[in-house]
Amino acid sequence: MARTARDIDAFLAKLERRFEMLAEDTFAIDSGPHGPPIALRIAPPMAVVRVSIGPAPVGHAAAELALFRRLLQLNATELVYCAYGLEDGQIVLGSALAIENLDLNELEAVLSDIDLALARHVPELRTLSKA
Repeated sequence: MARTARDIDAFLAKLERRFEMLAEDTFAIDSGPHGPPIALRIAPPMAVVRVSIGPAPVGHAAAELALFRRLLQLNATELVYCAYGLEDGQIVLGSALAIENLDLNELEAVLSDIDLALARHVPELRTLSKA
């Protein structure tokens, strides 16, 4: 059965995640007092989850290489449900979930992966971005 915004709302409530509904199909999920908001958008047939980490370095080949290498290492070794990428000069962390059979455990796993990344990776990635 396909999931709706109402289902996502109920899942987030069960997970005791603070969130704000920005539009009929878009949620801003709180990631803690110092973390950026996690965006969740229902775009059938997917639910797309994203968080912006910050700007990627531009014009500094050594800094770009170090950051991109580290992003690939983190994708391969520490992330299971999400992956780092670049979009419009920004480092993003994202995941896409099929909404047709999305369940509470799957959403919880993605949000946990993001929480872990925000706590463990972001300080290092921001340092690498400024190098």
